[in-house]
Amino acid sequence: MATFGTLSDRLTETFRNLRTKGKLSAADIDGTVREIRRALLDADVALEVVKAFTAKVRERALGDEVNRALNPAQQVVQIVNEELVAILGGEQRRLQFAKTPPTVIMLAGLQGSGKTTFAGKLAKQLQKEGHTPLLVAADLQRPNAVNQLEVVAERAGAAVYAPFPGNGVGDPVKASRDGVEHAKRQQHDVVIIDTAGRLGVDEELMKQAGDIRKKTQPDEVLFVIDAMIGQDAVNTARAFQEGVDFTGVVLSKLDGDARGGAALSVASVTGRPIIYASTGENLEDLEAFHPDRMASRILDLGDVLTLIEQAQEAFDEEEAQKVAEKLAKEAFTLDDFLQQMQQMKKMGSMKKMLGMMPGMSGMKEQLENFDEREIDRTEAIIRSMTPSERHNTKILNGSRRARIARGSGMTVTDVNSLVNRFEQAAKMMKTVARGGTPNMPGMGAMPPGMGKPGASAKRGKKGKKTKGGSRSGNPAKRAAENAGLTHEPQAPTGSGFGLGAPQEPSESDLAEIQKLFGKN
Repeated sequence: MATFGTLSDRLTETFRNLRTKGKLSAADIDGTVREIRRALLDADVALEVVKAFTAKVRERALGDEVNRALNPAQQVVQIVNEELVAILGGEQRRLQFAKTPPTVIMLAGLQGSGKTTFAGKLAKQLQKEGHTPLLVAADLQRPNAVNQLEVVAERAGAAVYAPFPGNGVGDPVKASRDGVEHAKRQQHDVVIIDTAGRLGVDEELMKQAGDIRKKTQPDEVLFVIDAMIGQDAVNTARAFQEGVDFTGVVLSKLDGDARGGAALSVASVTGRPIIYASTGENLEDLEAFHPDRMASRILDLGDVLTLIEQAQEAFDEEEAQKVAEKLAKEAFTLDDFLQQMQQMKKMGSMKKMLGMMPGMSGMKEQLENFDEREIDRTEAIIRSMTPSERHNTKILNGSRRARIARGSGMTVTDVNSLVNRFEQAAKMMKTVARGGTPNMPGMGAMPPGMGKPGASAKRGKKGKKTKGGSRSGNPAKRAAENAGLTHEPQAPTGSGFGLGAPQEPSESDLAEIQKLFGKN
């Protein structure tokens, strides 16, 4: 995640130096804690949070749990991870819905923090979950705020209640109260109230927000805070907590390039959980906040669970089954390839998805240079082909490739590259579908016995041609190898990868297997 990029790099480098040591001394731990403290302070984490965090890490790192560990360095990383989860709020907290609809959600925050955009994102996500949200325009001071909310609501496909034109005209408290009544009449089960923000915290804003809360009795008051705000985040959060007493926090603009560490302080200082994280400009770029997953991302341990959830949401299980069947029957075509790419696009940014993989901090430059438009170019090339060409790439001669290049606005070299990549990928996937192990690029040849069945047997036959003895240049080695030719070859043992007939496991082998799986 871009906002925590610098912090992640600093912590990763600190732990990399720690892993080179087999045993940790008190000086090693003090040095590590010192580097962690500097990294957190440089990332704008509040001083009081840094002090408490590093004190806990140092106390636990000097304790018996590290001294008795088989790998002390990994144990320290685990301690930092657990304490980082703690300052991020501990366990995930979801929205609390009212027992009797509608559920009223009030948004509060500074001007420019992203409240209106978040309102649209939340409405879109709630619709996916089967709710019928209503957006209420209660920001009547900021120029064109009502129009912006209407545009966002239209993009999200949600209803909006805007009784006043805004631009300084109208009563935000009345608009909020009437909006809740309108939702009851129209049977909307969720009301999202977009309140006004300011350039700074002032009494007028707090009084207005307090009056809206009293009149609407919201089930959730979400404080939307810009992750790029800096050290002022803590003071702002405290002021809003005293004036409005919010129930949860939303981190916006987590895709920015600021240090962003101050956002880590909010949950710890206010005692209120972070519920959502906004990670982009699109309405789909909203994630439920998981403290443990965010800590893993910051420590470059990846966030595979979120990646899997996004894949499950984007991919059609029935279509995936059809593709698997086509692979098994060697009927996978460029049409199928195009369909798979379109499903990947539904998951969002490729950079974001790759960034969730463990250990990607070392490939930051490659991620930054990754061109998201490459998928669009590939799609243009495939769409420039005829159905028969997509079905069978073998018919793509020179004139056809030149026509496809002109139709897609690409070069013949680009077309050739795509076709070659597709054929290699299809070949690899066919091998996997058959239960084999493909040759991965850059990994060299597969070891003997790991290719197609019977492959090692063929190599064995070829080896019999060396009846004249060894041709090694080393006299001792040549003598030893020539002497070995007189011995009878041993019967092959083992199973299935072309290494001879399988043998039944003995009772002792079965007992060992059961021990491995913990079965007595």
